[in-house]
Amino acid sequence: MSKILLSADSTCDISGQLLESTGAKLYPLHIILGEKSYKDGVDITPDDIYANFRATGTLPKTAAINVQEYIDYFKPYIDEGYDVVHINLGSALSSSYQNCVTAAEKLGGHLFPVNSCNLSSGSGHLVIEASKLIKQGLTAQEISDELKRLVPKCHASFVIDKLDYLRAGGRCSTLAMLGANLLRIKPSIYVNNSDGSMTVGKKYRGTLEKVLVTYVHEKLEQYDKIRSERIFVTHAGIGEKFIEIVRNEVEKLHFFSNIFVERASCTISSHCGPGTIGILFMTE
Repeated sequence: MSKILLSADSTCDISGQLLESTGAKLYPLHIILGEKSYKDGVDITPDDIYANFRATGTLPKTAAINVQEYIDYFKPYIDEGYDVVHINLGSALSSSYQNCVTAAEKLGGHLFPVNSCNLSSGSGHLVIEASKLIKQGLTAQEISDELKRLVPKCHASFVIDKLDYLRAGGRCSTLAMLGANLLRIKPSIYVNNSDGSMTVGKKYRGTLEKVLVTYVHEKLEQYDKIRSERIFVTHAGIGEKFIEIVRNEVEKLHFFSNIFVERASCTISSHCGPGTIGILFMTE
């Protein structure tokens, strides 16, 4: 039986004991701030990005992991006899997946890239599922095939309090931002799990506290056959009271066995800003 290494892009947004329990290794995407390039979550944090934005009004650029970086990273493991299953950020959001595919071709069939078609802890669900499959003794090819089957069953969405970061990143106009802030409009963003692209969903109106309660219940009522094993409450640095509102609303349902609270990575946070929180779950 071959040895299998589980790996993922740093954007999968699972951490601590949960990440440790999967045995997965994370490879950081690049955060380019000014003239310097940083490694996501290694030598820069989301709070560093926010501090820079408050001081300068500018956001960093993010860059994919290139082909040679993947080759250099995985080759020592493959030389030791490992097959590698690597879970990538959705292909609509980054060229990391395609670069990983190219690296796999050059590494002779021992690297199995999986396009999560998702982001943040939506990809994190696949990391956990892969870990379970490894423990069941499946081959890397079998694990890759099963993860691809699970991709459309991972659902991710978020509510954004303020549109300042979307405006700074060119994703909405100044006029739209000012209008939304004035009218207390809180847009929801959902991930299209066929490619990982992000789409504007319902535009809620009111205080963030009331919006989050409505959002949690409407989003969970939207799907049939939700898996009860786990749900993520993932945020980009929002206040603790808002995290508790979302967690409490989920707990009231008495449905999920595990509620994991995670902080989004630099790559995710730089696009949406600190006032962002969402729920991420799987269906059967």
